[in-house]
Amino acid sequence: MTAPYSPSVEWLEADGLGGFASGRADGIRSRRYHALLLTALRPPTERVVLVNGVDVAIETDDGVFALSSQRYTPDVTSPDGTARLIAFTSLPWPTWTYRLPSGVEIIQELVVPWGSPTVALAWRTSSPSHATLRVRPFLSGRDTHATHHANDAFRFASVSDGERVGWQPYDGMPAVHALSNGDYRDAPEWYHNFQYDEERARGLDFTEDLGSPGEFTFDLEAARAVLLFSTDPDAGHAAASASERWSRIAGSERARRDAFASPLHRAADSYVVKRGNGKTIVAGYPWFSDWGRDTFIALRGLCLAGDRLEDARSILLEWTEHVSEGMLPNFFPEAGQAAEYNSVDASLWFVVAAHELLTRAPDDKWFSQVERRRLLAAIDAIVSGYAEGTRFGIRADDDGLLSAGVPGVQLTWMDAKVGDWVVTPRIGKPVEVQALWINALRIAGQRNARWTELADRAESSFHTRFWSEEHGYLYDVVDVDHVRGTTDSTLRPNQILAVGGLPRALIDGERAARVVATVERHLLTPAGLRSLVPSDPAFVPAYGGDMRARDGAYHQGTVWGWLMGPFVEAWVRVRGGSAAARREARTRFLVPFVEYYSAAATGQIAEIADGAVPHVPRGCPFQAWSVGEALRLSEDVLCIRPDATLRKRAKRVRVG
Repeated sequence: MTAPYSPSVEWLEADGLGGFASGRADGIRSRRYHALLLTALRPPTERVVLVNGVDVAIETDDGVFALSSQRYTPDVTSPDGTARLIAFTSLPWPTWTYRLPSGVEIIQELVVPWGSPTVALAWRTSSPSHATLRVRPFLSGRDTHATHHANDAFRFASVSDGERVGWQPYDGMPAVHALSNGDYRDAPEWYHNFQYDEERARGLDFTEDLGSPGEFTFDLEAARAVLLFSTDPDAGHAAASASERWSRIAGSERARRDAFASPLHRAADSYVVKRGNGKTIVAGYPWFSDWGRDTFIALRGLCLAGDRLEDARSILLEWTEHVSEGMLPNFFPEAGQAAEYNSVDASLWFVVAAHELLTRAPDDKWFSQVERRRLLAAIDAIVSGYAEGTRFGIRADDDGLLSAGVPGVQLTWMDAKVGDWVVTPRIGKPVEVQALWINALRIAGQRNARWTELADRAESSFHTRFWSEEHGYLYDVVDVDHVRGTTDSTLRPNQILAVGGLPRALIDGERAARVVATVERHLLTPAGLRSLVPSDPAFVPAYGGDMRARDGAYHQGTVWGWLMGPFVEAWVRVRGGSAAARREARTRFLVPFVEYYSAAATGQIAEIADGAVPHVPRGCPFQAWSVGEALRLSEDVLCIRPDATLRKRAKRVRVG
């Protein structure tokens, strides 16, 4: 097990409840979100960090050797455990191999069991001999977005009982229950000035103090060393021993993970999580929870293409409860918080996702009649609300197109806003919103001719008003700031949704081919599509700096991975959807796209990348809609099936 590894590559172990463990291959925490036990108090929200990490060392006849490294201010890495790390893999779960000077190898494994706020660690040696493993946990008890500092209120006291030990540093925070087959002794210490380099680069608080209540010791000659941390009292107090618990977790998780059809299916599993009695989709790890727009875009890949129709059903039915004035919230409400209805496109993406689920699951074994009516009623409520007018000036204009926006609010997916500065104001009639609106009207029109008539009018207006013969592509916004006849010809990727990414393409033939060619020539990168053409004076080549700088770059040239899905589908469509075009697209676009991000996050796809070469992955390292669109491409758009099956599927998803 001597394969090379990238020290900074990140790994993720999600628990299906909104919590997770994450870190870097070299074991050094570079984010405040890197932790072993990070749990959601109200799944999938109200996340807290309880166990940040561990210091690990091994004592042999040849001396004491570190098997971990920490980063401290100012720019100090200690101890030297990374010097002994010779291999890392994330399959079937994060596994590290350390080599001692004697040649003996120590294997460390970490697995998070699905559906439990638990992390299990284990160590074993390649050559049983006298060796004592020492593990010192670092605890906090804080919100995931905060940092922790030494204080007198922190309680180091433990409660021990055989293989069980527990701590509760703060009132109001869950107790941490530990189960191990080693010995534990109290040895309270503050560890000061951990340094998180990624947070420093983001202009945020990047230092932290952590409390370490004591130390576990294990005899590695006798058995595998096992240490579990959990907020579930049963995990620390069940009758099973630590060794038995490890065997059960490892056996169950290996079987579950081996059942995934592909690495993309396995990556998708991280995002579908529990919410209330249903399910939802976490937009991204480590800092996002579930967002409306992200959920409905990602769902088509994660759940529909990923063959998780029951999950899709649960998610969409959960969201139907929150339709208000024809809108769905873009931010799902947490306890005591009001829903944020501030997106024009989230509700329209819901209509598309619900339609595609209903076409894939047409018989009654998937839905009761009541549930089917709930979905259809939500679709009708959204289309009716938008047509008649709702919040933020969202309404169907007399040309049939959807007008939206008020000063100071950003309603489209290009939603960066810093204080009163809306970075990319798109008040009026944005191009991708029209593509979504017309698709939604066609879907609703299958049951009500009123919407078909409005769709015909809107589509006719779209062809007349959005095509720019001068530029050879579609305007990004028309009727800018609600001024009739004005246009914004900024070259952005939003127009690609008029050709690909939705059930119905709004343009075809030569115009569609010219749009795809323009986007490919000016916006396409191996990591996705740029949000702005590089020749534009507002183009920002790199995403970084403090929050103002990052948000200023977010949609001004930054590459977005999820847009690769609509682009590749459009590319294939303008080539007639042939098997040859799909094969070429898989080789030319999809495979390099997935591989591109693997250098930053194992088996996952990040949110964004720099607009300029070398397009360094940035933002959220594990993003649901990036993975979802890759899976949708792999399993649906680019899947080679017998012609009869293709015709049958095309008939199922046709709209209008």
